[in-house]
Amino acid sequence: MWIILAFLSAALLGFYDVFKKHSLKENAVIPVLLLNTLFSSLIFLPFIVLSHGGGIGGDSIFYCADYGWEGHKYIIVKSCIVLASWILAYFGLKHLPLTIVGPINATRPVLVLVGAMVFFAERLNIWQWMGVIVALIGIEMLKKTSRKEGINWSHDKWIYFVILANILGAISGLYDKYLMASPENGGVGLNKMAVQAWYNIYQFFMMLAMLLLLWWPTHKRTTPFRWHWSIPLISIFLSAADFVYFYALGIDGAMISVVSMVRRGSVIVSFICGAMLFKEKNLKAKVVDLALVLLSMLFLYWGTR
Repeated sequence: MWIILAFLSAALLGFYDVFKKHSLKENAVIPVLLLNTLFSSLIFLPFIVLSHGGGIGGDSIFYCADYGWEGHKYIIVKSCIVLASWILAYFGLKHLPLTIVGPINATRPVLVLVGAMVFFAERLNIWQWMGVIVALIGIEMLKKTSRKEGINWSHDKWIYFVILANILGAISGLYDKYLMASPENGGVGLNKMAVQAWYNIYQFFMMLAMLLLLWWPTHKRTTPFRWHWSIPLISIFLSAADFVYFYALGIDGAMISVVSMVRRGSVIVSFICGAMLFKEKNLKAKVVDLALVLLSMLFLYWGTR
């Protein structure tokens, strides 16, 4: 069941990337990200209120457990990690083609797998090692393809933004497993809906402070903000993707390395849309690069069977 949910989350995540790219086109990043956190918070706020008031019972998948500081301090850490990753990812995606960013993001399972080895004692077999090697080859080929569009990975800061965002994203994925795992299994045992709902709310206030302190004083001299219909769709598809993702992680036997790998299948959706909607270039070479990254994911999958 959890593997099916992981594939559903991947499809939703792919459309989330597409709407994010559309919203950021010639637009200010910080207001777009603020609205993303606002709409996401509004989506989950009713579940918090209903759960606290007894309208949603504790046996419901929509139930948000009520925690004190002992629980919320972990969620605040989650918010900081995710928000840092999002800020870097949004700026990188704004300045880079979606068909470049997608395959880079698709290598995140390799980072998660390494982290799972270190923190959760998960061990790599021969198939998984092949997946890691093929992913590295695919990234190296993507570097060469990027040069045709004037993107030099050694000197392009936006590439570094995307790479660092992926590292933080991998850390967030490992942290999710720690938050969801029961205390008997070495985790915190937090309620998945509470984590998803509250980390969005905390992010909204963090982004509001950032907008007032950093963007607003200089907004007349920087890229202006423009409303796009795709902005609320970012929150809707991300919230749905994350809800399914958290639910999958909460199922007994779910492996964070596999769930994270399958979620990166979202690159197929984003790549196709990048080609069809945004008319991006050098698609033949990028298809080969993408195929290698996807092959690495298949190796990782076979290694977990």
